[in-house]
Amino acid sequence: MKGFHERNDSLKRSSKTSIDSSPTSGTGSEPGPSDSKFTKTSLWSNFFASAFSVFDTISDSSTSSSSTLACEKKASFSKTNGWTAAVKRVVSGGSMRRIHERVMGPSKTGMSSSTSDIWLLGLCYKISQESSGDLDAINGLTAFKHDFSSRILMTYRKGFDAICDTKITSDASWGCMLRSSQMLVAQALLFHRLGRSWRKPLQKPFDQAYIEILHQFGDSEASAFSIHNLIKAGKTYGLAAGSWVGPYAMCRSWESLARSKREENNQEHQVLPMAVYVVSGDEDGERGGAPVFCIEDASRHCFEFSRHEADWTPILLLVPLVLGLDKVNLRYIPSLQATLTFPQCLGILGGKPGASTYIVGVQEENALYIDPHDVQPVVNLSPDNLEADTSSYHCDTIRHIPLDSIDPSLAIGFFCQDKDDFDDFCCRASRLAEESKGAPLFTVAQTHGALKRIHHGNTMADAGEVRADDSIGGTDENSNEDDWQIL
Repeated sequence: MKGFHERNDSLKRSSKTSIDSSPTSGTGSEPGPSDSKFTKTSLWSNFFASAFSVFDTISDSSTSSSSTLACEKKASFSKTNGWTAAVKRVVSGGSMRRIHERVMGPSKTGMSSSTSDIWLLGLCYKISQESSGDLDAINGLTAFKHDFSSRILMTYRKGFDAICDTKITSDASWGCMLRSSQMLVAQALLFHRLGRSWRKPLQKPFDQAYIEILHQFGDSEASAFSIHNLIKAGKTYGLAAGSWVGPYAMCRSWESLARSKREENNQEHQVLPMAVYVVSGDEDGERGGAPVFCIEDASRHCFEFSRHEADWTPILLLVPLVLGLDKVNLRYIPSLQATLTFPQCLGILGGKPGASTYIVGVQEENALYIDPHDVQPVVNLSPDNLEADTSSYHCDTIRHIPLDSIDPSLAIGFFCQDKDDFDDFCCRASRLAEESKGAPLFTVAQTHGALKRIHHGNTMADAGEVRADDSIGGTDENSNEDDWQIL
């Protein structure tokens, strides 16, 4: 991990970006009327979102009635709003990505020319060899591609049942953050049920667990983790059909959905067989500063998930972050790279303002990601159909963007299978904070009593050690340099 820091020293020295403490600035993925620093891309994004959000309503209203009045209205609408129909045809024709690339800037596809190691969700693939034709390098690249294409893809869908009491039957243009989060949680379920070494079989029949996982992410209320149920669970956090949502609200919505599903089912039949812990703020509320991962809290979540029957259970950790204003502060890039080397890493919900993607790997300063911005017909798989066509849930197109160009509002996911795995994660996270040179993504504390005593640049060497804090609530005149925004 130190290699990441060493390679980026020059970047960090050149960075003079200060982190604002405003609760609304810097959240490009969650636009709202109170934002004071909208970028041009955000404005363009809102323009397209407004246009796209009426598609299904228009379609329904233009076909639901055969009356003369309806026909007249339809004709009138066609004359005055022909551009809307044209844009809809573009979207329906599978050109959504081209629109996003025009607005947000193009991403690069395929492998870069670099021969540096590739990290994909905690696994390292050796590409660098003395000879470009080296067999080990070829095998490493092939293994990486198989691993990448085995990750579950969730994209925009069209033609599903209307969401709640709306007429919306497609999430095209607004559901990318929901789809990205579905991919992250799907990987957690894959890791839990089939292990990190699982790869999609080349021949059918498929694994029962694999099909059951895909079934849970179908696009209907019957599927536990559909966008229908996510929106219902996240109403408190601003989730609504047709609207964008930021990483923090997305993480809280998953926490709410997991809680509701736990209450619906007995312990032996949990659709999400793991506790969910959103790491954000401190015990006095999300007031800013590096989020503190509290071991006591994680233990409590596991204990409650097991209904007080076990001290530890598998646990999904979600860490929403804001790492800058208009772009990520370069001081955080090495730590972001390093998290993708953790064996517990599930990836990052990130992307560009208004265009969320699922980041799963890193090669040097480039983030490798899976893109949800394709519109596909709805697919609801039967959990017993082991011969099902699952091609729409996978992608072998490798895309990459510079890490320093992603939206500073993001969330990182981790999955710990057992207590040993959790302890290993805590050790790695603590060491990463120590090596962050005053700019940790998050810190680790054993108990709530230790939260205010953790020093950002001198986090404990292990989970049990706590050191005095001079930066939180102190009078250091330079303390504002490392302030974070309220999430």
